Parts: sequence; C-alpha cells; structure tokens
Amino acid sequence: MILKQTSLSSPIEDKIAWAQHCYKEFGDDLLKEKKLVDLLAHLKAAVVASRREMALTGIEEICRRCDREEGGSCCGAGLENRYDGWLLLINLLLGVKLPKTRQQTDSCFLSGKSGCLLMARHVICINYLCKKITNLFEPRTIMKMREKESEEVNTLFMLHERIKTVLRKWTNA
Repeated sequence: MILKQTSLSSPIEDKIAWAQHCYKEFGDDLLKEKKLVDLLAHLKAAVVASRREMALTGIEEICRRCDREEGGSCCGAGLENRYDGWLLLINLLLGVKLPKTRQQTDSCFLSGKSGCLLMARHVICINYLCKKITNLFEPRTIMKMREKESEEVNTLFMLHERIKTVLRKWTNA
C-alpha cells in the first residue's frame, strides 16, 4: 500500500482527513508498537507537566483572559496551517477527537470554546509567550516552565519521527 500524503499547504480539512484515514488503516497496529506506545505515554505525562506549570505560574489564566477580553491573537485563525497530518495523527493516537468545522470564526480551527482541542500541539503553540507575559514574570519563572515544555517538545519530535519511520516501512513510502 502506498501512503498518500498531504502537504503543509493543504487545507486543514484535508490534513484531518489524511490523519483520520491513517488512523483507521493503521491505528490499531501502531498502538501495538511498544516503543510508540511508550512515547505516547511519555508525551501525555510531559503535556500534563508543562500545562500544570503554566497554570501554576498564572500564565494560563492571563492568556485565557487576553483571548476572551482583549481579543488575543495567539490562537488566531490561520494558526492551524502550521499543523501537518502527522501531528494530527499523533492526536488521534492519543484519543483526541479532531474537529470537523471551525468553532470560532476568528480562532484557530483546532481551538474550541475552552481553548486548544489538541493534546499534541505544534511547537509554536507550546512555547510562544508574548511580550506582555515575558515582561510580567521573572526569567527564572519562565525558565522553570521552559524546562517542562522542552520535555514535551523533545518527546513530540521523537514520536513524530517514530510514526513516520513505522508507517513508511509498512507502506513502502
């Protein structure tokens, strides 16, 4: 079987359809790969740890308030264009339900009323901090959060590469 791919410039709906097709075809087999399952578990733990740190610092609440009350643009429409099918497939493997339509016209396709719908996010979504935030917090507070984020980003990269390797081997792509 040949694995047809989408490009980064493909519409998000096409990338989601590609990820869902791959999940349907290969999801069960991928979830039998021990190394991959271990990386998925490690990513879940890293996501929980980095988001907990963001909440503990108060940054999460500041960002939420900015988005709701000040028209923040961090998760604005178009940000979904940075996502590829592989990252969306990782979310499906993590049990995330991908959206079928944009829930808010001025927000990222992958954002819902309570924020990001994804567990595995693009690196820019993980570690972007605006000047307002960086000016409010001492560097050591941000550094502590960055340490947690780095574990998430590194694990996500390893998982991304592992899935590509396995699927390409299975599909001769």
